[in-house]
Amino acid sequence: MAMLEFDDVDVFYGKVQALRGLSLQVEEGEIVALLGNNGAGKTTTLSTASALMNPSSGSVQFNGTDISKGKPWDVVGAGLIHVPEGRRIFSTLSVHENLLLGGYLVKNRALVASRLKHVYELLPLLEQRRSQQGGTLSGGEQQMLAIGRALIAGPKMLMLDEPSMGLAPLIVAQVMQVISDIRDQGTTVLLVEQNARAALKVTDRAYVIEEGATTLEGRAKDMIADPRIIDAYLGA
Repeated sequence: MAMLEFDDVDVFYGKVQALRGLSLQVEEGEIVALLGNNGAGKTTTLSTASALMNPSSGSVQFNGTDISKGKPWDVVGAGLIHVPEGRRIFSTLSVHENLLLGGYLVKNRALVASRLKHVYELLPLLEQRRSQQGGTLSGGEQQMLAIGRALIAGPKMLMLDEPSMGLAPLIVAQVMQVISDIRDQGTTVLLVEQNARAALKVTDRAYVIEEGATTLEGRAKDMIADPRIIDAYLGA
């Protein structure tokens, strides 16, 4: 059984159809990438998994439970955590306060403290900046903070929307290494990324989404050599 499964999902924004019979699976322990151009439906896919959008038809299952008509807080409580595009940290709060907000649904304070310790070990730069306002961090540091905040919630699966956007190549490599480390420590990852080259270096499998439907899928190591992928997303 897949950890996350979309089965023939249609989603509309008013009269505009954003997903068209979308089907995909993410198995436990994988990093899976969603590739595609702007407007292809990648962000809508994550929003639907997060219950921010509800399908008009088809189903979305997480760990065997249908979440198609669920509420966002129930999805978070089930362990499916979404880091949206643009990071959306709280700029006037400190790094430490931003991280603590990730545990707002976790009633066990000792568990939050344990996860906080783990995040500081995984991302030591955040501990160095713990008293600094979030808005004063660099773009790469803010992305690390957004990921760290999500980890405080204790995700079984982490969904990341364009984590490399606006970052220098060296920082992109660091972010991708953190994503790989997170998977190695037991968290499944679904990654939306326009930087196909960076994504395919760390993922196990990938789907290409065009006009709201999956048009290609395969192992990352095969897709990085596929002429269609090279042509559309990787360049020469």
